[in-house]
Amino acid sequence: MTNLRVAILGATGLVGQEFIKVLKQRDFPMDSLVLLASGASAGKQVVVDGDEIKVHEATHRLLENVDLALFSAGSEISRVFAPEAARAGVVVVDNSAAFRMEPGIPLVVPEVNPGDLEGHQGIIANPNCSTIQMVVALYPLHRVNPIKRIIVDTYQAVSGTGRAAIEELSEQAKLVLGGEKAVPHVYPHEIAFNVLPHIDVFLENDYSREEWKMEHETRKIMHAEDIRVSATCVRVPVYAGHSEAIHVEFAQPMSPEEARDILGRSPGVRIMDDLDTNLYPHPRAAAGRDEVFVGRIRRDTSHPNGLAMWVVSDNLRKGAALNAVQIAEELVERGWL
Repeated sequence: MTNLRVAILGATGLVGQEFIKVLKQRDFPMDSLVLLASGASAGKQVVVDGDEIKVHEATHRLLENVDLALFSAGSEISRVFAPEAARAGVVVVDNSAAFRMEPGIPLVVPEVNPGDLEGHQGIIANPNCSTIQMVVALYPLHRVNPIKRIIVDTYQAVSGTGRAAIEELSEQAKLVLGGEKAVPHVYPHEIAFNVLPHIDVFLENDYSREEWKMEHETRKIMHAEDIRVSATCVRVPVYAGHSEAIHVEFAQPMSPEEARDILGRSPGVRIMDDLDTNLYPHPRAAAGRDEVFVGRIRRDTSHPNGLAMWVVSDNLRKGAALNAVQIAEELVERGWL
């Protein structure tokens, strides 16, 4: 199917705006584009290819008149609109956590498990941003040498929280540099010149929900229920780009050279690993880019079967909008949309 009617729910948010950009940049085959948001944003004008498109308040009727809907408006909104849209024949790619761990709903990273899209029932879940970049980097290695255990520490940009967090970081930085006190609103503590080991709510086992997502989503995407995962997710004063320090235990030893060779031939991955020239991934280098960047690949000196690496990606692109659009492209290519 070509010339699809596409809707974006959450069109005025950071990911919604990135949806628009990615669809246009990748020349996605669409005949029309409907922009939807909450009542508070209805009536706003969004510029797309030089033309102004009016944002409408989301309704079931408007969603029923499209072929594909990209959602990024939060779990509560997704639970209200996605099932009805799917029953009306719309394919929904949802960026929230609402359906990710639901049995029968595909949770997909196209470089890893595109086959899971087959037989979808109208709702497809886009994984958590930090999970996406990790599995893109690890799955090619897992296929060659099964992974037994993952220890990952994330350094996540404030754009993952939304526009208000970006504004708060900017304002706090000005106040702190001016010798004034900054009062936090978005986060429980100041984020300027600070790091917070707190993303999403804390659970009974003292892990955060973000850390829980990385554990359980990784197993579902990679079809590897026996992989042990422990994550510590940290918010850092960076505008865009998530970074991850990953320690991996394999079934058998793997050299850094072998890992570089495998990843250098893997879709969606770019190696940046030349310490003699200070070449390694960092958020500013990844901003606005589609790839998952991998560097600092080295033996884990604490385990004979271990490797350590540093993985960075633009959380609004590959971590959200790009991955969702790639899912839609895969559906079109395979005739499943």
